[in-house]
Amino acid sequence: MEKSPEDEIIITTDDTLAMLDDILEKRDFEWWDKFYSDREKPIPFFKNIPDENLMSFCTSNMLKKGKALDIGCGNGRNSFYLSKQGYDVTGIDISNESINWAQELSLQYENKPIFQCQSLFEFKDEPKSFDLINDSGCFHHIKPHRRYDYFKSVLKYLKDDGYFSMTCFSLEGGANISDYDVYRGNSMQGGLGFSELKLRMILEIYFNIIEFRRMKESSDPHVFGKDYLWVVLMSKKGS
Repeated sequence: MEKSPEDEIIITTDDTLAMLDDILEKRDFEWWDKFYSDREKPIPFFKNIPDENLMSFCTSNMLKKGKALDIGCGNGRNSFYLSKQGYDVTGIDISNESINWAQELSLQYENKPIFQCQSLFEFKDEPKSFDLINDSGCFHHIKPHRRYDYFKSVLKYLKDDGYFSMTCFSLEGGANISDYDVYRGNSMQGGLGFSELKLRMILEIYFNIIEFRRMKESSDPHVFGKDYLWVVLMSKKGS
């Protein structure tokens, strides 16, 4: 049905955000469902193995055990690792296919994570209820105009003494374009790449950066490690 001019009026900031959502709409959940539908594809993170940095953070004795939220959990590989470390884990992803896969894999675990098919923007829980929030590849798919909402949600659910762990594309791993270019070209080009400077400029608004480095390349079949990714460990400002 064709829209009339009166259907597309911008009055509030929310209207502007909705307009930008519509311009960049590619039915993300359908794309990711198709992506996860073939489990035999040679995708490194299709294996049930955790990120090397998450293992490093957990074995450093820096992190406090408790509740963990795994954003963009995929087939649950990091969620399962955290549950084995003693965390009560909730994994969320926008793909039904990935959540179904994670739930199937969870049958072999005693301390099962809870898996939910929803985005961080839809997720609901008690404020300041998570000791650890982990993002292993979601952030570089967040549209620039939704970053504020993304970080607002992370800060809402993270305890004051909790930690936020993030993995995202460097310029070698993702698209080397500006935030403005996303809208000029009407595309995220498969995920944005970040220079160290740009990523620090964004993150330091909200967090104290504890560790910032390249992910360590790993040939270990039990560990996921690709050096085209940044890994960052953070705490809340003022904590």
